[in-house]
Amino acid sequence: MTIAAIREEIRKRIKKPVLPEGPENAKLVFVGEAGGAEEEKAGRPFVGRAGKFLNKELEKFGFKRAEVYITNVVKYRCVGVPEEKDVKKCEKWLKAELETINPKVIVLLGKTAEKYTPKLYNAAYLALPHPSAAMRFTKMRKKFEEGMEQLKLLR
Repeated sequence: MTIAAIREEIRKRIKKPVLPEGPENAKLVFVGEAGGAEEEKAGRPFVGRAGKFLNKELEKFGFKRAEVYITNVVKYRCVGVPEEKDVKKCEKWLKAELETINPKVIVLLGKTAEKYTPKLYNAAYLALPHPSAAMRFTKMRKKFEEGMEQLKLLR
């Protein structure tokens, strides 16, 4: 299945989807939990404040947003932490995305991504704080930046 086909299926089944984006041959995939208000409006992942922070950090560590693949466990906005039913509704798409892309590294942004992202045998996993937490808490920002530094070394 192609990423275009996965995106089209999500678009058909979700009223206000937050569609994944990035190249199908990306070596690096970032997985968040679900879209927020800004993401729902734009239909794209990580475009609000947390997205601006993520973009800045990507650039700071030598990555371009256009060269990484960005998605979420849940393909629509959830108020609060996604529930099990939200995850179940979307899990087939995330699995298909990861299998199609077959990345070198999967970065799990936050606890929901860490808990619900399917594991691939040929990918390395790196769990980081969610960008919204890294923006607010010094300790989380330090952990986020340390993780990004590790990614830089994997290039």
